[in-house]
Amino acid sequence: MDSSQTIYQALKKAGINFVVSLPCVNLGKLMDMIDCDSDIIHVPVNREEEGFGICAGAYMGGKKTAILMQNSGLGNSVNVLASLYKLYQLPIIMIISHRGTDGEFMNAQVPMGKATTGVLDALEITYFIPKTPDDALKLISKAGSLVEIENVPVGILLEISFW
Repeated sequence: MDSSQTIYQALKKAGINFVVSLPCVNLGKLMDMIDCDSDIIHVPVNREEEGFGICAGAYMGGKKTAILMQNSGLGNSVNVLASLYKLYQLPIIMIISHRGTDGEFMNAQVPMGKATTGVLDALEITYFIPKTPDDALKLISKAGSLVEIENVPVGILLEISFW
């Protein structure tokens, strides 16, 4: 099973039935799988903050939510994560393409790549960095349990080497 298929299967196993996504070359194949799954509502959006707001509403309507995004969008999402998700204890799994890590070809991605874990630490958001597809299966399952039990956002950082 390839990396994208593994993430897809792990999200299904976690019961995710509502996904918001933003364009990302690394997440493209995963987005296609989700888009073809009639059990998952998939809403492509233009901005991360918009996606988090839509997911908050979907959660209030009984859905289990996830967002697919690049780490560059994490910077756009600090306020919504702090003042909505953390404050009101809203659960979401964040599948984050962690650009700017070893092997990155685009220099502009490197500064946010270096800042990503610090941003999540500052927000006190738990995150996992799977190294292999097997790790991803286990860690997304763990993330699914955390979001359900603790009503918190949890990040899954997928570095360049993961793909």
